[in-house]
Amino acid sequence: MGALLDSSNKRTLVLGERRQVLAAVRELWVYRDLLLSLVVRDLKVRYKNSVLGTLWSLLNPLLMMIVFTVVFTVFWPNNQVAHFPAFVLTGLLPWNLFQASIMGSAYSIVGNANLVKKVYFPREVLPLSVVLSNTVNFLLALLVLFPVLWVNDIPLTRHALWLPVILLIQICFTAGLALIVSTFNVFYRDTVMVLDVGLLAWFFLTPIFYPMEFIPATKTVLGVVLPVHRLVRWVNPMASIIDSYRIVLYGSVQGAGPAPPALDFMARTGMTALLVFVVGWWFFRRYSGRFGEEV
Repeated sequence: MGALLDSSNKRTLVLGERRQVLAAVRELWVYRDLLLSLVVRDLKVRYKNSVLGTLWSLLNPLLMMIVFTVVFTVFWPNNQVAHFPAFVLTGLLPWNLFQASIMGSAYSIVGNANLVKKVYFPREVLPLSVVLSNTVNFLLALLVLFPVLWVNDIPLTRHALWLPVILLIQICFTAGLALIVSTFNVFYRDTVMVLDVGLLAWFFLTPIFYPMEFIPATKTVLGVVLPVHRLVRWVNPMASIIDSYRIVLYGSVQGAGPAPPALDFMARTGMTALLVFVVGWWFFRRYSGRFGEEV
């Protein structure tokens, strides 16, 4: 009898949690116009009083690509990577989307304190709007990437059709982390300082200006042989995401053209991204009721 009651209670809890999730999704859908308005506002504020306006979405990655190209082809020559400008840009654009979204979302709740205190709406709209506005900038920046690929004699093949899938995985992963860091920054304002250091370290640990192939397969540390190459792809989802962009758009450093991504790593990265998003949303929803008191 007791076992039946426990089973019934567990089923009730699961159903209750499922209803809460569905209610949260419906509420977010109801406030979709607010989400769209915040995305538009973020884009307008970013380029307000700017002479070049949205052209900075194109110029910023282009200038960064030129800097990396000069450093690694003139000052520190690297002849092992073919078409270095295209190689760098295919990694730099998705990283910029990730970094800008995480840093921007950290301020999303604190920076909208008046709105949070006075008006009710699902608070996750704020960090999600930051991620989506940076996604728009990423899509605009692709207008620079495609000509760079063409100039470097890299064709745009059918494998580029994987781009929406890879982008969706990245958005899911980024949004989950955005929800987490925006929550932490409400209670601990030094979160941003930690992010500055953490993202810089993350940048160098991600194959952006060097190829994944340059990472050694194994490394012996304190007598233990570690599968470094495989660990990088498992532990660092951004490494797998950027590598997937490179495979479908750039190809390989040996000169092979674009190819389909490795489906096993894509599936694993997709599951990781979904898990991070679910955990991030749960974490955000758990503490969002206290935002009004803290900001």
